[in-house]
Amino acid sequence: MSPKVLLIDPVRMLPSLLLPLVGVLFVGGFSPRSYGWAAFGVAGTVVFAIIRWFTFTYEIVGDRLETKRSLISRSVRTIPLERIRGVDVSTPPMHRLLGLAVLKIDTGASGGDEEAELDGVTLEEAERLKSVLLRRAGRVDATEAHVPDATVSTPQERPIFAVPRKWLLYGPLSGAYLLTPFALAGGAIGLVFQWGDNLGFGRRAAWTLGEWLWEHPYLLLAFVLLLVLAMPFVGGLMYAVFNWDFVLKRRDGYLVAERGLINRRSVSLESQRVRGYEIVDALVERWAGVVRVWAIVTGLGDSQTRGQLLPDVPRDVAVQVTGEAIGPYRAALRPHPPVARNRRLFRAVFPWLLLAALSGLALWATGITAWWLLVPSLILAGAGVPLGLDRYASLGHGYDGVRLAVRSGSLRRSQAVIERRAVVGWRLRQTWFQRRAGVLTLIAGVGAGKGGYSALDVSVAQGAEFPAEVTPEWLAPFLAQPPAD
Repeated sequence: MSPKVLLIDPVRMLPSLLLPLVGVLFVGGFSPRSYGWAAFGVAGTVVFAIIRWFTFTYEIVGDRLETKRSLISRSVRTIPLERIRGVDVSTPPMHRLLGLAVLKIDTGASGGDEEAELDGVTLEEAERLKSVLLRRAGRVDATEAHVPDATVSTPQERPIFAVPRKWLLYGPLSGAYLLTPFALAGGAIGLVFQWGDNLGFGRRAAWTLGEWLWEHPYLLLAFVLLLVLAMPFVGGLMYAVFNWDFVLKRRDGYLVAERGLINRRSVSLESQRVRGYEIVDALVERWAGVVRVWAIVTGLGDSQTRGQLLPDVPRDVAVQVTGEAIGPYRAALRPHPPVARNRRLFRAVFPWLLLAALSGLALWATGITAWWLLVPSLILAGAGVPLGLDRYASLGHGYDGVRLAVRSGSLRRSQAVIERRAVVGWRLRQTWFQRRAGVLTLIAGVGAGKGGYSALDVSVAQGAEFPAEVTPEWLAPFLAQPPAD
């Protein structure tokens, strides 16, 4: 690693040392001896960082990457280049100031212990290693023991799409970021209860403050309203930080997505392993006409983060970009039978009507009207009608001869477009209620992404005809043949 990383490691270790150091100072009464012990702890951290840097090395040997660590016991990790699925380069703030980067190698393993991370290489070395590893992963030369700098040609790069900065205004439409103020408030409360005693005011003071707020509910309500009002602003800010200057490009057989303001991250996905894409939109995003896109890739770890192809962009742009980057889907989705609509209406309305009926029964039995339960139940039952209709309208499946698609959901609608070659099996599932209704769930087994994508509540005829259309050679031996003349 670059020796500059020694300026970063001690700083990163300080948060874990903060609590012990504060404890030492409090126990020692802030005496010169306590300051001495605290300084000794900081110095020990620096020495540990130096030893760890000095004893860690990496090397490309033939058709494998080796990382060696010999801090206490010698450890050698070997990664065959043919198993490398992607190489990510990120530049956290301190790394960027020093011209360093973090290079993470994804091998498609389920756990992080099987991946290698080079934390503290220079930007030039990170780009060189990325080019070498990705090229040699695709074409391993077992006779070549070393690839010098001069043999690494400039990668061929072609931009596909760059998200305009004005589209960052779509950020508050993404529900996950809207909860940021509540997450920050919860984290602050947790720190108060965890470190309150060490910071001098104690947990009892925190409990007293909480009881006082509970006795003054208008202040508590004002605090909650303040967090609600802050949701679009803080959520939009966090969205912009993570998706700043989002660029999708093609480089030497890889799809490369770059994004981030504070921590700039570059994720590479091997095009040969991309099997399709998933277009997702929440209810508010759908009203605004924007969607998010993830790639469906074989052997990809942390796919929800690493597989993102596009943040919130207009739907027509997403269709155009995915068509160019992966391949278009050119067929209409087929509707599901009307009984599927009835099932969604029933599930969206019946639970709230049942709750309202129970509150009415309580009124008849006791004479006490639970308005706080009856009124919300009736409102939610009424809201369930358009929700159920929208859930039915979102159902669909189709096949254009090259790719198949399945779509479902309302509050979070998802349409997966999958290449036919990615399908490795079919599964037909039918609950007792589905058997009564004459529908079933058809699951396309895929060796990528989530492993399976479901067409919900299709008719029995559709459940038999769709697999026969997509993979006729699989089902031909099992289909009834007309008797010979």
